[in-house]
Amino acid sequence: MDWYPLYNSLRIAAISTVAVFMLGIFAAYYIAKLPRLAKGVLDVVLTLPLVLPPTVVGWLLLCLLGPKRPLGAWVLEAFGIKLVMTWWSAIFATVVVAFPLMYRTARGAFESFDHTLAEAAQTLGRSNTWIFWRVQMPVCRQGILAGTVLAFARALGEYGATSMIAGYTPGRTATISTTVYQLWRTNDDAGALRWVLVNIAISAVFLLAVNLLESRERQSRRKGAAS
Repeated sequence: MDWYPLYNSLRIAAISTVAVFMLGIFAAYYIAKLPRLAKGVLDVVLTLPLVLPPTVVGWLLLCLLGPKRPLGAWVLEAFGIKLVMTWWSAIFATVVVAFPLMYRTARGAFESFDHTLAEAAQTLGRSNTWIFWRVQMPVCRQGILAGTVLAFARALGEYGATSMIAGYTPGRTATISTTVYQLWRTNDDAGALRWVLVNIAISAVFLLAVNLLESRERQSRRKGAAS
């Protein structure tokens, strides 16, 4: 059994999750402070990939990054790098489709944050950066953790946009999702089932680990409150 699709899917999902984590927290933190009208407009724009069909997202990315499109042609001419039909091309797709999950979850966590905690830290002379990392992020970690898990799961299972921008080449761009589809097309149900089970196992283990961490955190909070 060729394990390349598993390796490729995990590295794409991992890189995408790191990118989405940073971008999502940055956007959520600043947009949560904006007036309602500006927040509503930006919400629509940033959340749109969540409701668009993945094939539409893939087509839009091809229109932007394709070798005959302005951006793709410029990168190809200037750096000799083709932005589509490579394994890392899938990162563009997974970042776009997973970003709304991280952004909306983190923004909800930031909006529910008790700002009196930040004001108390400011009276002690703490900087905004210190308050963000030492006060706000720990308080909001449940929502941020949930967004990270959802983003990873979405990136791991992405098919539509990934197949359009990265294609399917065994040993080069194949992922678990594209491999399942190709095996199904060739009537290899046994092979497709094996990869489906692998995907389910990875997702289940990841979710169970997160649930365990959340359970331990709740227990520590209860002990702290009791003491």
